[in-house]
Amino acid sequence: MSIAAARLYLCTDARARQGDFADFVDAAFSGGVDIIQLRDKTLEGGEQLEFLSILADAADRHGRLWSVNDRADIAHVAGAPVLHLGQKDLPARLARKIVGPEAIVGLSTHTPAQVDIAADADDLDYFCVGPVWATPTKPGRAAVGPELVRYTASISTTRPWFAIGGIDLTNIDEVVAAGAERVVVVRAITESDDPADSARRLRAALPATVSAAAA
Repeated sequence: MSIAAARLYLCTDARARQGDFADFVDAAFSGGVDIIQLRDKTLEGGEQLEFLSILADAADRHGRLWSVNDRADIAHVAGAPVLHLGQKDLPARLARKIVGPEAIVGLSTHTPAQVDIAADADDLDYFCVGPVWATPTKPGRAAVGPELVRYTASISTTRPWFAIGGIDLTNIDEVVAAGAERVVVVRAITESDDPADSARRLRAALPATVSAAAA
């Protein structure tokens, strides 16, 4: 799967409380999630590799993508197809030296200026815009609201981008109305009693097709 074809992106921890990581990621992919990122700051490097192996197997079965958060070294060792970076992480041009030219590299953005840079950066393949609404997964990060989504939708870029931050079934229509064609979710699926069904419903709320410029 290409990053341009991806629509629904899920971030999850290793589900230590539930103890069902393998079943959970399989269900999420089955429901229509295109990319799953393992984002769990409690894991040591070796532990991350164990869970990433499980994630990679599930992604391969479903023909989908999987992502490593922040750590270019872990992404390289694990052979991850996607690496996602924050504004304070290793710059994308340096991360590329570790993960190689074939890896898909993305970046979080939080302001119009950051969006403008990401939209034109040669070392990036996609970027995320948010957090649209406040979320406990990013404590202390101020919500940007739908305005930044509208701004991003208004600029000229062929680079795929995802709205992120507090998005769920109660507000995804508002994000789509603001111009988002792709979204990243966390609790909308991780806290669901039926992850596959929640993924299907989120996917159905997105536009049927992406614009030609974004594809």
